Amino acid sequence: MARQPKSVSKAVSRNAPRKPRRPVPKLNAAMPCDTAFRIVARRYLTALNANHDATCGGDVEALHQMRIALTHLRAAILFFSPMVDDPAREQIGDELKWLNSELGSLRDLDVAIERLKALNPKRPRSTPYVQDWLKKRAEGHRQLARSLRSARYRRLIARISSWIESGPWSTIRDKQAAKRRARPISSYSAEKLEDWEAKLFKKSRKLRDMGARKRHRLRLLNKRLNYSIEAVSELSGDKRLSRQKAVMKHLRRAQRSLGQLNDDVRGRALALALRSEGIKTPVHCLGSKREKQLLRTAETAYRKLAGLKPWK
Repeated sequence: MARQPKSVSKAVSRNAPRKPRRPVPKLNAAMPCDTAFRIVARRYLTALNANHDATCGGDVEALHQMRIALTHLRAAILFFSPMVDDPAREQIGDELKWLNSELGSLRDLDVAIERLKALNPKRPRSTPYVQDWLKKRAEGHRQLARSLRSARYRRLIARISSWIESGPWSTIRDKQAAKRRARPISSYSAEKLEDWEAKLFKKSRKLRDMGARKRHRLRLLNKRLNYSIEAVSELSGDKRLSRQKAVMKHLRRAQRSLGQLNDDVRGRALALALRSEGIKTPVHCLGSKREKQLLRTAETAYRKLAGLKPWK
């Protein structure tokens, strides 16, 4: 069984490169959308591949980075969806969803284990029930490693790499499709980010009344917007840079709060699943005071975000 790092969020492995060492092409304002999509998508596919071997080896941080790269990649495909929409996109999307589920199941276990260890930070492995969770983690890792070494995974990586470069979307002769591909990325991204931001504002107004499922969907919208701003951040000039930083600051603050609430829900579900397998384990959950505090933090972040001046 792979040794667990002390912290899921801070652990660093020599075998888990975070970013590709080779310089990657940068976006520029006049670049057409199809070229911009290829650059952005390649970045995240490269990051996904860079963490593959270490994840197969049991590295917790590599798994985390691999899942982040995958989330970035899926967000990029959605961001550029008007010009990359073709019959292959839906099939690739289904396969990426499968991969996300495979990575996410083990990542949820890692987060839950860290929460258990935090109950006794001086002797985390002596915390009651941790060993049962670690055994479950070892089983999950073996399953994930099989998936990542499977023919299905290899086909997915080969297919998406080919699709990014020369998928059917890139050769559709329809005039509107060609026009969308040729549109400058600067004007497209400004319009798209404004649209997604408005949608997030609308959804966030009902945060206090949301159940766990709707709150999770809001968190995904938040993450999608945050990752998309990050993907095209190099397009921002001096006038837009300060607003961009402020937007991302508020989005990340809301995302952290919503993430902790989601981790709580997932942790309880995992604990109950272990109980159903005959493993005695406590069901730890956030107190009502802490839950209200996290909701207030997210609400404040969205309120401040709504108060910023428009992108234009």
